[in-house]
Amino acid sequence: MKTPLEWKKYYESPSFRENYIYKGNDLGVSCTAGRTLFKLWSPSADSVTLNLYREGSAGEAYAHIPMSGEENGVWSFAAKENMHGVYYDYTLVIEDETVTSADPYAKACGINGRRSMAVDLRLTDPDGWEFDRSPEKGPEQVIYELHVKEFSWDASGGFPEEVRGKYKAFTCGSTTLYHDGIHPTGLDYLRGLGVTHIQIMPAYDYGSVDEEGEDTQFNWGYDPVNYNVPEGSYSSDPAHGEVRVREMKEMIQALHARGFRVIMDVVYNHTYSLDSWFQRTAPWYFYRVFDDGRISNGSACGNDVASEREMCADYILQSVLYWTQEYHIDGFRFDLMGLLDVGLMNRIRRELDERYGKGEKLLFGEPWAAGETAMEGGAVPALKKNISLLDENIGMFCDDTRDAVKGSALKVKKPGFINGAEEKEEDIISSAGAWCGEQTGKKYGVKAPSQVITYVSAHDNQTLWDKLTETMPGSDREEKMRLNRMAAALYMTCQGTLFLLSGEEFARTKEGMEDSYNAPISLNRLDWEQAWENRSLVEYYQGLIALRKQLPGLCDKSEEASARIFGIAKEEGAVSFLVDNRPQERWSILKIVYNSSRKTKKVSLGGEKWEVLCDGRDSRLWQSPGYVEGETRILPQSVLILGRPRMRAAQNTLKAV
Repeated sequence: MKTPLEWKKYYESPSFRENYIYKGNDLGVSCTAGRTLFKLWSPSADSVTLNLYREGSAGEAYAHIPMSGEENGVWSFAAKENMHGVYYDYTLVIEDETVTSADPYAKACGINGRRSMAVDLRLTDPDGWEFDRSPEKGPEQVIYELHVKEFSWDASGGFPEEVRGKYKAFTCGSTTLYHDGIHPTGLDYLRGLGVTHIQIMPAYDYGSVDEEGEDTQFNWGYDPVNYNVPEGSYSSDPAHGEVRVREMKEMIQALHARGFRVIMDVVYNHTYSLDSWFQRTAPWYFYRVFDDGRISNGSACGNDVASEREMCADYILQSVLYWTQEYHIDGFRFDLMGLLDVGLMNRIRRELDERYGKGEKLLFGEPWAAGETAMEGGAVPALKKNISLLDENIGMFCDDTRDAVKGSALKVKKPGFINGAEEKEEDIISSAGAWCGEQTGKKYGVKAPSQVITYVSAHDNQTLWDKLTETMPGSDREEKMRLNRMAAALYMTCQGTLFLLSGEEFARTKEGMEDSYNAPISLNRLDWEQAWENRSLVEYYQGLIALRKQLPGLCDKSEEASARIFGIAKEEGAVSFLVDNRPQERWSILKIVYNSSRKTKKVSLGGEKWEVLCDGRDSRLWQSPGYVEGETRILPQSVLILGRPRMRAAQNTLKAV
C-alpha cells in the first residue's frame, strides 16, 4: 500500500483529476418503490463487493454481490426491488489489501454506524411532514445553543422518564416544574424567553457514545462517524436504522411548530478516527498530509479533512444540502470553520441562496483552527483574518467581543470590561458596531454585522457564571448577578447576530470546568430548578430579548449599519453612544451607556427628554414609560438604555459621582 505522501502525489496528478472526479450527486443508496441503487466512489479499488444483512450489528451476510465498475471511480449495483431496512457494507480490494467498510454516503445505519442501511426516506416521514414549514423570520435572530441530551435529562424538567435525553423529549408537549406554582420548562420556557433559533449540538452519528451502552453516557458529539445519519443514542431504538431518522424529523417538526428555526452544528473539519469510511474506501483522499509526509492535525483531533479537494468539497456541499432538503434544517454552525476553505464556504452559501433565497439559511462558524493545516492548491482558509473574502452572509463567532466583555476564554483568570480590566473601552465601542465601522479609527475587514456572531458564552470554555466566579473571587452572589445582567445587556446592545449558551440566562454553572465534552450528564444537564431559583435573571434576559426585537438600529445586518452609531464618548470604565433607531417610531434614537465601575455615574442628557427603557435592575422599563431629562444616573456595573422619539443633536458626557 502507498504511503500517505505517495497517495497525496497521486491525487494531485492531472491524470487522477481528469479520470476520477465524479460529477453526479447520487452516491450512496437511492431506495424507492421497485428499485434500489447502490453507488460508491472508490477510485483506487480493484474490486468492490456489496454485502447484505438482515440486522444492523449481528448476523452473517445473506448475500455477497460483486459491484460493477463505472467511469470516474464509481462502483454500482441496482436491484429491482425496494430494499428499505436492509443493512449493508462493502468489501474492497485496494492494492492487494482487503478491507470492509460501511458507506460514507449512507443516510441510515445500524448500531454505532458499523453497518449502513438502505432507507426509503418517504417511509420515515412523520405524519404531516409534507406540511412542515420553518417559522417566518422576525425582526431579530436570537440563537440558543442546546444539546439534545442536556435539554431533558434532569427530572425537574417534567419530561416523561422514557423520553429524557432523547429526540422525543422535544415532542411531548408542555412540560412544567412544580415549585410554589407551575413554571414552564422545555419548549414553553424557551418560547417565553424569546429565542428564535435553536442550535442543536451535534446530532449526526458520532463515535464517542456506545449506542448499546448505558444511557448515562455523555459526549458533546464532535467526533463524526456518519455525516448524513442522525445519532442513535438519542433515539428510542438505535438498533433499527429508520427510527432515528423519523424521530429526528419529529424533533425538528415540533420545534418548527412551536415557532423555532433549527440550526445544525456540523463538524466537517475532522473525523472521529483516521480509520474512517473515507479512509477505507479512498485511502488518504479525504485527509490532508504535509509535503514531508506528516499527517495534518490542525483540528487537534488527529486528522484534518481536505475540504479543498473536489470530491471532498462536493461531499460536504451535498451533505449540507441533504440536511436542508430532507430534514428541513434552517442553518448550520461549522465547527473549526478555519480548517475549511473560503472557496467551499462561499460555494455552500451560493447554493443555499439559489435554493432558498438570499440569506434565508443561516451559515456561520468558528473562524479559527487548533493548529497549522496542510491546505493544498492555493486554497485560503476561512479564518478570521480572511473574513473580507467570505460572503457577507457567512458569520463568524466574534471572540473579540466575547473577550472584551468578560475576559479571555482561554485565560480563565483574565477579566474583561465588566469585571475590572483596564483599557477595554475602545474594544467595547468596536463591539457595539460589530467591528465593521470606523468608530475607533480601525478597520477589521468585516463587511457587515451579518458576519458577526455576538456572544459571551458557548459550550466551549467556562460558562459565563463560572468565568465571573473565577475573575471576581471576592465578589458576593449579588455582585455576580449584577455582572451577569450587565454582560447580557452589553452584548444584546451590540450589532450582530445574538447567540447564547443554554442556561446562561439562569447562571448555569459547570463547577468551573472549562471543557465538559465527556463529563457526566449530571454536570452537563440543564438544571430546571436553577432556572426557577434564578427566575429574576431569566426575566431580565426575557425583557432584553423582547426590547432588542424593537430596536432596528441594533438589529440591522446591512453594510450601512455601522453608520447608525454615533456620538461616542468614553472614560475609564464607561462608554456611551447614540444609535439611529429608525424606522422605529416610538424611539427613533437610542442612548446606550455602559458603566463597569463600582460607582454610580451621572449622565448628561443635553436638555433632552428621554424614555428609560432598561437599567441594571429592570429590562422591562419600556413597558411602563418613565422619563428623564437634563441629567440622570447610571448604576454601578450596569447598562442604561434610553429612547427618544425624535432625533436631535445630543451631547454625550459622563461624570463620575
